[in-house]
Amino acid sequence: MKTVLFAFSVLMLGFWSAGASAQSYEDQMRQAAGAYERKDMATAARIWKVWAAKGEAEAQTLLGAMYWSGEGVPRDHKEAARLYLAAAKQGYARAQNDIGFMLAFGEGIPPQDDVEAYKWIKLATERYTAKNQDRLDQARKDLATLKARMTPAQIAEAEKRAKAWKPSPASR
Repeated sequence: MKTVLFAFSVLMLGFWSAGASAQSYEDQMRQAAGAYERKDMATAARIWKVWAAKGEAEAQTLLGAMYWSGEGVPRDHKEAARLYLAAAKQGYARAQNDIGFMLAFGEGIPPQDDVEAYKWIKLATERYTAKNQDRLDQARKDLATLKARMTPAQIAEAEKRAKAWKPSPASR
């Protein structure tokens, strides 16, 4: 009887743990967002670092934004670019837009690369949803600014790269 109760307890603990971890990401992301809004940058950074290290694109992007601005972490544009690129490769629109902006305007990742910048910003414009209309509008403006200074051959190459792009799985 003790063996049966022990086995049942272990089984129930396993189910409980599985359920807790299934909600864990969303709960922790909400917790981090709340901490960020309250200006508790240490908590937000701590949570996002854990999930970014696991390859979660949203966490990589939000942590990248913290590194970009120096909020709660040392300002480090190279680290921001690394995180944005990891999330962009997974198809996360905001990260695609952010890495494209950095490449277009030489922000933290020299050298400036208009073709790659165009590719990433173009991909972002295709992936933003109506919920992100402000970001979409800004990405379209950035793309137009970028396009105005590019040659037709550069634009054609950037369009080719955007068309050939495929998302990659999370990098862990």
